Amino acid sequence: MKPAKIKQGRFQHFAAVDWSGAAGERHHGIAVALCGPGKAVPELVRPGHRWSRPEVLDWLLNDLPDSTIVGFDMGISLAHADAGAFFPGWAESPATARELWALIDRVCADDPHLSASSLVDHPEAARHFRRHGGRVGDLFGGGRGRFRVTERAQEAMGCRPYSNFNLVGAAQVGKSSLTGMRLLHRLDGRLPVWPIDPLPETGSVVCEIYTTIAARAAGRRTGASKIRDHGDLAAALAALGSTPAAGSGAITDHAADALITAAWLRIAAHDRALWNPMGLTAEIAQTEGWTFGAA
Repeated sequence: MKPAKIKQGRFQHFAAVDWSGAAGERHHGIAVALCGPGKAVPELVRPGHRWSRPEVLDWLLNDLPDSTIVGFDMGISLAHADAGAFFPGWAESPATARELWALIDRVCADDPHLSASSLVDHPEAARHFRRHGGRVGDLFGGGRGRFRVTERAQEAMGCRPYSNFNLVGAAQVGKSSLTGMRLLHRLDGRLPVWPIDPLPETGSVVCEIYTTIAARAAGRRTGASKIRDHGDLAAALAALGSTPAAGSGAITDHAADALITAAWLRIAAHDRALWNPMGLTAEIAQTEGWTFGAA
């Protein structure tokens, strides 16, 4: 895979989206944070607003500042390299991540709010997921489930990722990943998604992030990465070279995750090594994608 090149000053804005796969139209679990270059404190976009998933899509397409790196806290694809397919044994299993997004959006066309219930209830796809009610598909893979190459890289860093085929538990990211793939499909090439698309020399780009990586860079431990107090938020932002956020008392962990990750992107986005991680081949880029910062 041709090495990605990145110049200082390539990005002028840094956005992080704490995403949600929960049922319903509007979600406490979605938060969007944005900052510019320098040390100015990241700010929440539309603070106090309960976002819907389609509203985030609209913001990306119509209100995103120029030259923004946008990190989404979700998986942009499913495991493929371990079995040579997303859904082994299913004739309709897609060959690439983009085809996977299209399949999910097609199967879930009647699901409102970019939800993805129809996919996990599909008789073939369901065989690969762990769902509520003790329902474990016969092809789930056992244990903690199947993992992408980038998630194994996260483990090597000391993180504890979850399989995107696991839809059970408070820390699972499977639901948010599946709904996020519907959003990515609807970008329809209007915003590149790295590394499925190569890093463009100019303009904005969307990538996958894992907020724990940003929290660790801010001095938090993996098992205590969530922040729910403005004092802890101020300390984390200071560790990332940012002006502390104003305020006191409680803050939602979703908002804190977005703010910290936006600040981390500001210092990480121009690190060439993070755009060229070991293990990211051309095939992995097209099938599984990668988590920015997992290096």
